Amino acid sequence: MALTLQPDDFQHILRILNTNVDGKYKVPYALRSIKGVGRRFAVLCCKKADVDVDRRAGTLSADEIARIVAVMQNPTTYKVPVWFLNRKKDPKDGKDSQAISNIWEQRVREEIEKLKKIKCHRGLRHMWGLRVRGQHTKTTGRRGRTVGVSKKK
Repeated sequence: MALTLQPDDFQHILRILNTNVDGKYKVPYALRSIKGVGRRFAVLCCKKADVDVDRRAGTLSADEIARIVAVMQNPTTYKVPVWFLNRKKDPKDGKDSQAISNIWEQRVREEIEKLKKIKCHRGLRHMWGLRVRGQHTKTTGRRGRTVGVSKKK
């Protein structure tokens, strides 16, 4: 086992976009703990912000974190293609954007509420607490429900 020394300014937990990010992982993999940031988008943000992808997240300076956050919040200004974003043609405003952190959670919650309100099939399945994406439910997913026949006394 190799002995690795950590620098004095190493941070074990970083706070980025209201999310605790583990500092011992490499930067792209540490950024994946933020909601709405996937593997490829994290690598892209690091490259656009000129941050080495092989560094540990705990060794980042405040300036490098600010650059990464700027790329994440406004990816189109850094020439990220529209097909790479997770909110293409948003139903409310019709714009292309990248929803991250609590904005992503809010948008998903709003979409589910809209489906419930218009009472479409997916909305009804959400309301009833059943599987939404076409999975079989005859024998699986019985956790939390009673199974079997009660005995007569």
